[in-house]
Amino acid sequence: MTTTIVISEFMDEAAVALLRHKFQVRYVPELVDDRAALLAAVADAEGLIVRNRTQVDTELLKHAKRLRVVGRLGVGLDNIDMPACAAANVAVHPATGANARAVAEYVITATLVLLRGAFGASADVAAGKWPRNELSNGLEASERTMGIVGFGGIGRLVAQLAHGLGMRVIASDAAISADDERWQQRRVQRGELEDVLAQADVVTLHVPLTDGTRHLLDAARIASMKRGAILINTARGGVVDEHALAQALKSGALGGAALDVFEDEPLKAGSPLVGAPNLILTPHIAGLTAEANVRVSGLVAERVADALSLVAAN
Repeated sequence: MTTTIVISEFMDEAAVALLRHKFQVRYVPELVDDRAALLAAVADAEGLIVRNRTQVDTELLKHAKRLRVVGRLGVGLDNIDMPACAAANVAVHPATGANARAVAEYVITATLVLLRGAFGASADVAAGKWPRNELSNGLEASERTMGIVGFGGIGRLVAQLAHGLGMRVIASDAAISADDERWQQRRVQRGELEDVLAQADVVTLHVPLTDGTRHLLDAARIASMKRGAILINTARGGVVDEHALAQALKSGALGGAALDVFEDEPLKAGSPLVGAPNLILTPHIAGLTAEANVRVSGLVAERVADALSLVAAN
């Protein structure tokens, strides 16, 4: 029987074409929005490639009796039931590292935009207004402190770029010991989460969503941040208490925030975030650039193809 790969979300066409040279590929990016069609499509599939919206859960695995490999076009795995995949002998291959540059550059861009506070005035200037005085108190990144929560590949790249702006960097990561050489190599001060929140002018989050990190930044921890600090979340929405963040922005306790991820995606009407000042909202695209999509798609295609070839050989 011909090996079939189902791709349920968008993927770089060149990577899809490479897979088609070896396998029967069903590439339907809209499958993620049609659960019944997705379950039918995976019935004969040995490979499945997804992004972050396709739920690879026990229901899907029950329909996908021949499934052996899941490729994840990204790094987060909270949409994939890892214990269920292990029990079903399904290997999971994320694109670890392939979109790190895109995310890190998003963090630095958001940092500069929010510190300067001048880039929302185009309409006023075009209309003949001249808010020069109001926009003359923006802040520089140099000499300020970047706080990184989660010091994996993305966090380390953020540190490198922040150093290039003349920023001091402090980071926390419970999984990396205090004597690990990576702290010194990256010229980063290691601290506990509380240290990062207390000292940083900008806090950026790079941790997975787990039971232990859900609402890691709750009302109390947000209140412990420096007054006027900036919060950036490109990790997972559930890591931040959105109600508490909105209140901190509205009260002026925080100077700004940039959120690329949300507890509910798409963001629902009536969200507490609506109307909060100095808030940048983007639709889960921090890791998506033209270049990153090529890297992520190519890496996942290679890993899925290798895994399925190994299955066939055995």
